[in-house]
Amino acid sequence: MKLTIDPHINETLSNFKIGIIHYNNITVSESPQMLKGRLQLFQEQLYFDLEEKDLTDFPGLLEWQLIWKALGADPNRYRPSAEALYRRIKNQNYLSTVNSTIDMNSFLSLQYEIPLGLYDADKIKGDVDIAVATSTDRYEGLNNRVNTLTGILVSKDAEGAFGSPYVDSKRTAVTEQTKNALHIFYLRPSMETDTALQLLTAASNMFTGINGGDAEFYVV
Repeated sequence: MKLTIDPHINETLSNFKIGIIHYNNITVSESPQMLKGRLQLFQEQLYFDLEEKDLTDFPGLLEWQLIWKALGADPNRYRPSAEALYRRIKNQNYLSTVNSTIDMNSFLSLQYEIPLGLYDADKIKGDVDIAVATSTDRYEGLNNRVNTLTGILVSKDAEGAFGSPYVDSKRTAVTEQTKNALHIFYLRPSMETDTALQLLTAASNMFTGINGGDAEFYVV
């Protein structure tokens, strides 16, 4: 599977980059108590931070608001998924546990202040292109709505769009039957590549430490 970024994105955001992790032979299960505890504790600590801070005081959230506007999306109507998570926690609407992969994905998104996309790699058809969506890019999302994604970054395969930093599709969702997965990290453009590789190293170690398997990662 090859992943590319549409050149038009780099024309608007010269330092735009994506982190990619490919996982093989993972085992998706109920989250262990350690992960459940870390996710709950992190949310509780974040709730108290958010009593004293604005969302724009978090560098990752602020940078993604600026990216959203630069690419033409409306940040008041559609919010990057990491910001949406922070807003939930600010309202004390904590995330419920789902499974060992989705819970880890949520934890990493909260920790790094960036949107992440986690997909069943065996449900992706062909290569993947990251592009800015047009009015024809739509899918049934994990929010149980048909989402039209105009102006929002999307991941596309041979069958069309399947993911975005707003909401992901049901078509490529990770389930307990998933064995191979694609993890997309919507990195902050200001992050240096060496720092991004360190982030991906730490994230892949945490992920495989819970879900088993092996990981290969790189920055595009």
